[in-house]
Amino acid sequence: MTFTGWVVGGIASIAIEKYLLQTLSPGLLQQQPSWDRWVKSISSVVFAMIFAADQAIVLRRYLSAWWLWILATSVGWLVANNVSTAWIEYISSIANSLNKTLSFEDVIFFGGLSTISYVLSGIWLGFLQWLVLRRKTAGAWWWNFLPSFSYLCISLFVWLLSFLQDLIPEVSRAQILYLSGQALTAIILGVIPAIGFCRLKIYSRRITARQ
Repeated sequence: MTFTGWVVGGIASIAIEKYLLQTLSPGLLQQQPSWDRWVKSISSVVFAMIFAADQAIVLRRYLSAWWLWILATSVGWLVANNVSTAWIEYISSIANSLNKTLSFEDVIFFGGLSTISYVLSGIWLGFLQWLVLRRKTAGAWWWNFLPSFSYLCISLFVWLLSFLQDLIPEVSRAQILYLSGQALTAIILGVIPAIGFCRLKIYSRRITARQ
């Protein structure tokens, strides 16, 4: 369901963004650049809601207040995304302010900082989801860091995927790498939390049995 939410949410958000941008006149967008940001924000909200709702379809069997999961996941995803984007842009601006061609060591350094910012931003998503899960589970404190672990795995797999780019025909390389990266992201975001949910369910059953 997470994979489905990622795909459907992505298609819906892109379609809405294109529709809104085509509806607004180019002159208005040039005069009011904030409209472009608003359009992107609306598309991001649509994606987050669909992404969270697909997960809630399964989790409503275990969480009576399943709408809280939709709210927590949507807000957490948006906050994590905005925080990581802000930090990555800030790190990029520092690199550009050096006014020099970056050495290999510089690229590794600034790239590493950007990756760390992306990984740590997952704590926002984990924390808000934990606020919902702690009401129905026992020992769920580690869930705060589970999305960050998912983000770390995504970064590692996408990095490994980049080593295969020379094996892909140049004509379709960009598209194949993009789709492969999106597929890997969706799978990891589904598999790792699913394992986490299973662990929570088993642990909570053991606690209940002891009591």
